[in-house]
Amino acid sequence: MKGIVLAGGLGTRLYPITKGISKQLLPIHDKPMIYYPISSLIKAGINEILIISTPHDLPGFKKLLGDGKQLGLKFEFAEQSNPNGLAEAFIIGKKFIANDSVCLVLGDNIFYGEGFSNLLKSAKKNAENKNRATVFGYHVKDPERYGVVEFQNNTVISLEEKPIKPKSNYAVVGIYFYPNSVIEISENIVPSQRGELEITSVNQEYLNRLELDIKIMGRGFAWFDTGTEESLSEAGDFVKALEKRQGLKIACIEENVLEQGFISKVQALKLGLELEKTNYGKYIINRVNNWKH
Repeated sequence: MKGIVLAGGLGTRLYPITKGISKQLLPIHDKPMIYYPISSLIKAGINEILIISTPHDLPGFKKLLGDGKQLGLKFEFAEQSNPNGLAEAFIIGKKFIANDSVCLVLGDNIFYGEGFSNLLKSAKKNAENKNRATVFGYHVKDPERYGVVEFQNNTVISLEEKPIKPKSNYAVVGIYFYPNSVIEISENIVPSQRGELEITSVNQEYLNRLELDIKIMGRGFAWFDTGTEESLSEAGDFVKALEKRQGLKIACIEENVLEQGFISKVQALKLGLELEKTNYGKYIINRVNNWKH
């Protein structure tokens, strides 16, 4: 399976902060925002990742991430010149995806919860072995603000975008798993009234084919869509509080790749030593030195 991080858009809701820098390069506590979606892909066992962003912002991502070899990953980069919708990611990434299944994660979505890796790997198997798509549902108090999913026994019954009378309290969050057929579906959906290729249209097609499942992020899971200064601040406060309390980092990608076996302890230690003047680097060194896996 391949992974795509969609880190496009202009970030206008965060102006003037994002006038000179991509939203996904802003810090969430002690690391860039894009580390969080990359971490989600790593936790799913994915090590080939395409970063899609604007022509203006791509150089910043290339400088930050490089080719990924040092992390046991393979990063590729592609342009989305105009924000033509989330589903355009699969058309832009057609050559990258090739004959594989794919996971799309939005660059401003942050997830945290016990057992998250198992949920992701289950969705990955669903796409690879059963050719079924999977969305993730998260319980919210104001579902009318989101795309809402109605489901029974982990099978989706209906999808509605910002409904006046929601059929459930579960919002569809920004991580999606698809079999290879998502390319053909994305190429054939009709643009919405906004003129965009909507991810909802892709999910609706899988629903029509009776090939759409759902995984629920239960109590204790955190989900942040960091599109406003308030949610940006909330996410940073959450990560800071949790890391300070537990002494364990969220979305430390160097630790994540070690956990997945993408790199060795020696390689991970080298990455930590390169950052040894920072608390982040010291954390990596400490985790490697106490590694018992």
